[in-house]
Amino acid sequence: MAISKYFRKFFNSSQSSGIILIVCVVLSLLVANSSLATTLQGFLDKETGTDLFHLKYPISIWINDGLMAIFFLLVGLEIKREIVEGELSSFKSASLPIMAAVGGMVFPALIFLLFNKGTPYQNGWGIPMATDIAFSLAIVSMLGKRVPSSVKIFLAALAIVDDLGAIIVIAIFYTEKIEWLYLGISGAILLFLIVLNYFKVTKHIFYLLPGVVLWYCMHHSGIHATIAGVLLAFTIPTNVSDVEISPLEKLEEKLHFPVSFIIMPIFAFTNTNITMQSGMVDALFTNFGLGIIVGLGLGKVLGISLFSWLSIQFKISSLPYRSTWMHIVGAGFLAGIGFTMSIFIALLSFKGHHEIQEDAKFAILVASALSGFIGYSLLKIQAKKRRLKPSEIRGEE
Repeated sequence: MAISKYFRKFFNSSQSSGIILIVCVVLSLLVANSSLATTLQGFLDKETGTDLFHLKYPISIWINDGLMAIFFLLVGLEIKREIVEGELSSFKSASLPIMAAVGGMVFPALIFLLFNKGTPYQNGWGIPMATDIAFSLAIVSMLGKRVPSSVKIFLAALAIVDDLGAIIVIAIFYTEKIEWLYLGISGAILLFLIVLNYFKVTKHIFYLLPGVVLWYCMHHSGIHATIAGVLLAFTIPTNVSDVEISPLEKLEEKLHFPVSFIIMPIFAFTNTNITMQSGMVDALFTNFGLGIIVGLGLGKVLGISLFSWLSIQFKISSLPYRSTWMHIVGAGFLAGIGFTMSIFIALLSFKGHHEIQEDAKFAILVASALSGFIGYSLLKIQAKKRRLKPSEIRGEE
């Protein structure tokens, strides 16, 4: 099973950006627990923009609603490409990661609710559902050629489907009051973009400019503005020609660097600035903290492994090429690295409740670190048990 050029680029950028994200997290924690903490928070709370179109917000909102919309645009492009022409384009190749992703979303949410049903924290059930693509692929990439490429593809496809699930959850369950006028205008813009796609308009500018207006209207409609990025991505044309690179692929290539090496590091730095306080460690052992930690650390791997097993038992899917169940379990643990997506959902779940957000962030960091360590260790043990042949290393038959 030869690894495609798209996935090779995906792995390379994810490995590098994952390392940068780790550095940003460490720096953010250091700053948050130093004399610079007040300065950083004051900067994030500073309002900027214009009152003319009701676009004056704190810098933290511009990062979480504005820059993250560009991140979701890239995620949307990756999802569409994989559905149209990649690893999710055929039922045979897509069935296992889709089934695994469903299990990896359902089990963590149920575990969280098991701990927190009927409490003020139950709205955070979406927190442990998410997988951080950059971090999970960065960890598996550290093992290099000792892990079959088919396992890396499985993890990447699973994470992409997981992101799609997170997007749907955000759109449906984390929407507050709906402003129907703005939502109607958003729908009209989306229809216009679909018409552009139908008539095979390929210039990015004709999609991106209406996309900015779509973001504005979506932001004011009450639905989280980042969803505009995904909707815009699904209208970008692909497969216009078998010879030329499609507009979708061109835009995806242009966005990879700024998203991976600018936007995500900024988000990580500004949202993991957790000031350690007395009682924060104790909060890990509350129902709220355990719901997140057990959900991510155990729920993910249980859901992914069980649904993968069921899919294979019912002959819907088969194990990835030259992989073992230890690989699936290891990948399941790596999918428990929630980090950026989990933090993002935590911010939406408990908007205006800073202390709860801080506890959630800390629990997410602990759960992600544990999941990453266990997943890496299992895959490393499996690599030692079974040395790969040169053909497996290249990802060839």
